[in-house]
Amino acid sequence: MNQKRENITVLTLDAGGTNFVFSAISNAKEIVKPVALPSNAHDLELCLKTIVNGFELVKKQLQVNPEAISFAFPGPADYINGVIGDLGNLPAFRGGVALGPMLEEHFQIPAYINNDGDLFAYGEAMFGLLPKLNQQLQNLGTKKQFHNLIGITLGTGFGGGLVRNNEIWLGDNGAAGEVWLLRSAADNGLFAEENISARAVISAYKNEGGEIHNGISPQDIYHIATGKAKGNQKAAIESFTKLGNALGLAMAEVITLIDGLVVIGGGLANAAHLFFPEMLKQLNGSYNITNGNPVKRLESQVINLDDVNMLSEFVKSNNSLVKLPFSDTYVNYNPTKWVGVGTSVLGTSKAIALGAYAFALNKI
Repeated sequence: MNQKRENITVLTLDAGGTNFVFSAISNAKEIVKPVALPSNAHDLELCLKTIVNGFELVKKQLQVNPEAISFAFPGPADYINGVIGDLGNLPAFRGGVALGPMLEEHFQIPAYINNDGDLFAYGEAMFGLLPKLNQQLQNLGTKKQFHNLIGITLGTGFGGGLVRNNEIWLGDNGAAGEVWLLRSAADNGLFAEENISARAVISAYKNEGGEIHNGISPQDIYHIATGKAKGNQKAAIESFTKLGNALGLAMAEVITLIDGLVVIGGGLANAAHLFFPEMLKQLNGSYNITNGNPVKRLESQVINLDDVNMLSEFVKSNNSLVKLPFSDTYVNYNPTKWVGVGTSVLGTSKAIALGAYAFALNKI
């Protein structure tokens, strides 16, 4: 990120299927009263005019001219060229809509569009979990620092984003981090999102004998699991255990390739205490091989970053010195490779907005 230009102003948008919320960020803080407008998803022309109008209303609140527009928008999309494809929750977008170039032509400033998983990961990498953990490690007296972050969003879908050395890893087609398309560990004929999403929790609750009614949500099942609502508590708990199982197996595949921290956001992250135990069990589990000797699923041990005591004790036990042969000099030695998994520090919406802001700073 271009640290010298943090005082520039970036226009942002939180694009939901029902409402669009427009705002502006400078110095990593929201500086206007957000403007909420109906998305008008049924009518493309009206939807596009709403987007332009929303940004214009925010611009009128500013004391300075914005230098960029940056926001997350649902896919499929050609994010690199700013063209939106056939969207499920915004049905008016069909056949390719050049949203980014349209905004650039109207406002005469750069417009950057990414998916929410990428920007969530970037926001947490620049302002959230990653710098927080690195500061904690410094305070604990260890020189170890992390530079890579895997962002996971759990909600209607299973999303992801990757950050390496303060830059989003987008891939050559802007399609890196599409974790939802990993093969399901529960059923080789399914993709991972079928077992890692809001619908997966509801389906698991039903399959475990839970009562299903129209409109039941993962939040309802969470309240049943925690005893705050009536229902099949055993089935509710098991539905989140199954989520943790599938999530842990999928995350192990990603950590194997990326070797970085993991931050989890989205609505289902609020139930982390229900699915983290099984998720960590899978991440720190083993494979069975033909000679009978187990092989660890990951080279690194995974710890729960939400447990401050666990982090402190682990760092202390994994921070030592070894003596150079034929010398009185000592060097740091971390005998155990480790990574951590934690929930969002910023909150998902704020992380996405700050990720969009940071992405713009890094580009202009």
